[in-house]
Amino acid sequence: MKEVSRISIHLQLLGLLFAVNGFLLHCQAWPARYTFVVEDTPYTRLCSTKNILTVNGQFPGPTLYVHKGHTISVEVINRGSRNITLHWHGVAQPRNPWSDGPDYITQCPIQPGAKFTQKIIFSTEEGTLWWHAHSEWDRATVHGAIIIYPSKKSKYPFPKPHAEIPIILGEWWKEDIGKLYTRTIQTGGDPNISDAYLINGQPGDSYPCSKSDTFKVTVDYGKTYLLRLINSAVQEILFFAIANHKVTVVGTDASYTKPFTTDYVTISPGQTMDLLLHANQSPNHYYMAATAYVGGAVPYDNTTTRALLQYTNRGTKGNYTPSSIPLLPNLPAHNDTNASVHFSGSLRSLADKNHPIDVPLKITNHLFFTVSVNTFACPNNSCAGPNGTRLAASVNNISFVNPSIDILQAYYYHVNGAFGTRFPKTPPLLFNFTAQDLPLYLQTPKRGTEVKVLEYDATVELVFQGTNLVAGDDHPMHLHGFSFYVVGMGLGNFDKDKDPLTYNLVDPPLRNTIAVPVNGWTTIRFKADNPGVWFMHCHLDRHMSWGMDMTFIVKNGKDPKAHILPPPPDMPPC
Repeated sequence: MKEVSRISIHLQLLGLLFAVNGFLLHCQAWPARYTFVVEDTPYTRLCSTKNILTVNGQFPGPTLYVHKGHTISVEVINRGSRNITLHWHGVAQPRNPWSDGPDYITQCPIQPGAKFTQKIIFSTEEGTLWWHAHSEWDRATVHGAIIIYPSKKSKYPFPKPHAEIPIILGEWWKEDIGKLYTRTIQTGGDPNISDAYLINGQPGDSYPCSKSDTFKVTVDYGKTYLLRLINSAVQEILFFAIANHKVTVVGTDASYTKPFTTDYVTISPGQTMDLLLHANQSPNHYYMAATAYVGGAVPYDNTTTRALLQYTNRGTKGNYTPSSIPLLPNLPAHNDTNASVHFSGSLRSLADKNHPIDVPLKITNHLFFTVSVNTFACPNNSCAGPNGTRLAASVNNISFVNPSIDILQAYYYHVNGAFGTRFPKTPPLLFNFTAQDLPLYLQTPKRGTEVKVLEYDATVELVFQGTNLVAGDDHPMHLHGFSFYVVGMGLGNFDKDKDPLTYNLVDPPLRNTIAVPVNGWTTIRFKADNPGVWFMHCHLDRHMSWGMDMTFIVKNGKDPKAHILPPPPDMPPC
């Protein structure tokens, strides 16, 4: 088992060295076909060893490299012990929902011993995305980066960095993640909090048995580095910072932003960021660190993961002696909602002539979705939620239930009874969503498998409204098949008369995942120009599993080029 661990670490170091020293030149040709073997692999963290699901034995998994607008295929072979699906997070997949990945939405799972070749169609994305498992909570260990370079005739809209380094933030449980998921669903309570956070698969030297494997980044004084930051954590939004260094945000969710320089970043599960790091401080060793941001009164892992930023002697006046204890960054407090909202609200699309934006101005579909934590009653108060109830979650008071066959197959082949088409555009009851004391009867949602049908090319404005039912919390909402413009955000109840006056319709950031602040609201806009079946859900996996999900169906357009592509021949059976 130790040998497997050493091999995996070696592969990770080779990948990093390739990224740093080779720089992955834009003109390089990358493979058009990849093979991902899902398998159980022993890994040791926090003084103990367990089997985890991996891709090709690597944790984090292999990185995909593409140029903007290219198409690749990934043959997924399941040699693991559980059903699996893979999702290419943030890739719009024009007309191709068949390879999007969420189980029972666009496909049935790939069973142990089976395989499925997924076609990944890149279009307008440019920057950093990621891929991950989209079945139960297996994405805790089954995930990796996607790096999308500009087209070969283009270049970055910022000075070429000396090197680039993927930084994947994650979580680690000592227990088997499948058992954690099963127990959480069976008992109806909150899951156990994680035992550590990770930076590129390593907890760092603040955790037991972890010092020697702490992830390290080596930099030369005076040079600039591109950090490709990904939050793969299962349950937590994270603050991230580097001691004594500012970073400049130049991209989010594979879309360029106006440069924004900051001491820290807030990054939700599912989000990615491109950060420029200027190595301009006194040569020394500095910590980069990540810790949880939790706006609600919910259990969370209050530890901090650390990695080391180490200056070389190159570019300096001589050798230096590093501090005996590296400097730590000043991260915001765990419950600093203002810090989280301020960071997210400071981002703006680059919106220049080479990277224009197209914010929908004439809206055809106005939607207002409440996102809530809920409860269901249990016989004899026998569940592990509040007062013996079962924890649940909902969108517009509907707690999503997976169908027995995937929605895409049922829609495409006209299978009746798999889903309904009456997902409401507003919640069934209007009340003071963020009040401190809300009637208990409001906590119980309805169960259902309802979808919202949109006409092709519809222009959508969607207001997410967080509620204080059971316990208010932040909700990073992810929409498959689209990126969207975040035109507004605020705390408290959305005011339909006043708040639209504050919308940014000039240069709003283009995202695929956005955190609805605790007891607050967020407004997004997008054009429904991608026919298919597209999942939308909270990217805190406990909320997704409890039912904070819904599905859009975008109908075909009139032109055959606006129709869903035919299914591949090897779709996994249900």
